Amino acid sequence: MRTEATKTPILLVTGCNGQLGFELQRSLAPLGCVVALDRATCDLTSPDELRRIVRELRPDVIVNAAAYTAVDKAESDVETAFNVNGSAPGVLAEEARLLGSLLVHYSTDYVFDGSGDVPYAETDAVGPQSVYGKSKLAGEQTVMASGAPAIVLRTCWVAGAHGGNFAKTMLKLGRERDCLRVIADQFGAPTTAALIADVTAQIVARFWLFGERSAFPGGIYHLAAAGETTWHGYATEVLGYAAHKGVALKVNPADIEPIPATAYPLPAPRPLNSRLDTRKLRETFGVHLPDWKQGIRHLLDQILS
Repeated sequence: MRTEATKTPILLVTGCNGQLGFELQRSLAPLGCVVALDRATCDLTSPDELRRIVRELRPDVIVNAAAYTAVDKAESDVETAFNVNGSAPGVLAEEARLLGSLLVHYSTDYVFDGSGDVPYAETDAVGPQSVYGKSKLAGEQTVMASGAPAIVLRTCWVAGAHGGNFAKTMLKLGRERDCLRVIADQFGAPTTAALIADVTAQIVARFWLFGERSAFPGGIYHLAAAGETTWHGYATEVLGYAAHKGVALKVNPADIEPIPATAYPLPAPRPLNSRLDTRKLRETFGVHLPDWKQGIRHLLDQILS
């Protein structure tokens, strides 16, 4: 009979069909038995179902990659956004506390108001301007108030090889259109789902599964690639690298027109400043966060292969 010390760890991943959930299945696989659930097998709007799943599986780690991410739709679908992004993480946190399991939860730069021109630290005042941001902040608060061993990783401008994202959209439009106009006054760091998943796995392995659990440094951390750019700079990099790789484009990357955010109004306001200060994460967990261009070029290699 296997003892508790030698049994294979169980890692529960929600939102397995999303950009991040897809990468987490890869990064966490060497650490134990990964149980990956999608919307059909794990309804985040049903607290009873969530509790049943967790109690049956008794995971050592819960990684909640599921979220309501339709930022504009959330403005008119408030209840669902708050159920998925606000209430469900709290349910998972309560169950994690009862089991003595670790909860990893992801949040966003949208919890800030987007003002200023310096990277936000974890201690800076929050002030979400959209329903999406408010619902994600509610999730952070329920997790942190639960008393569970938990870590909240705030990130921004996520892009993955699996699923839709800005990089894929720019590639499509670059092939189809003669001209492009892209916002140039919103700043952030394009961060690949692969980077987020790899950092998550490193933290889970070193500091939870094979570390001293009683000393786990839980809390809120910022996780984003190094450097910064605008959406315009991001688009220029994507199409410039695609052209270098031989992709036939109708638009010249150097001719992408920069525009202000006010020229492209949307139902939900976007932060002008999405910069995140990652010093706390890097110093606490000893991780290296490469420049955003490195990750995006690797992502494009995957997409274009």
